Amino acid sequence: MMYKWLGAALILGGCGGFGACLAGSYCQEEQRLWQLQCALRYMHSQLQYRLSPLPELCFQAGKEAGGAVGSVLMQLSRELESCRYPDAASCMRTAMQQRTDLSARSRRLLNQLGRELGRFDLSGQLQGIQAVKAACREQHQQLKQDRSLRLRSYRTLSLCAGAALAILFL
Repeated sequence: MMYKWLGAALILGGCGGFGACLAGSYCQEEQRLWQLQCALRYMHSQLQYRLSPLPELCFQAGKEAGGAVGSVLMQLSRELESCRYPDAASCMRTAMQQRTDLSARSRRLLNQLGRELGRFDLSGQLQGIQAVKAACREQHQQLKQDRSLRLRSYRTLSLCAGAALAILFL
């Protein structure tokens, strides 16, 4: 009988842990979008006022942003300096291949940024960065808007699923 209760507790704890993991990944995604917004603000101002070269711009923006987005931008800088690929979009894809912790949403926005960098003149690049920044801000607002409800739902549903499984096995 003791093993049944121990198993029930483990099932409940495992399902609760899964819900906490989902909530944590949601918060990480929100953090990544914030990092990307910081990097884009920095890139826009540096391009507008200092006309920094693209590899230097990406490296400095990566340092400014930090985290997963910052490491992608720093890797992008190294790829741009190595001149293995003809355009920034190819370099961005290569830089993102090394990061497995990026979500599809973050990858889409970073790919869009890679397509905008280095392709146009200064005003075109500034407009492209503004477009990526607006898309990023919109995605971030969507995440923030549903945050409390979604996080509570993840935790509650995972605990309820764990309790239902424990009841079934008892």
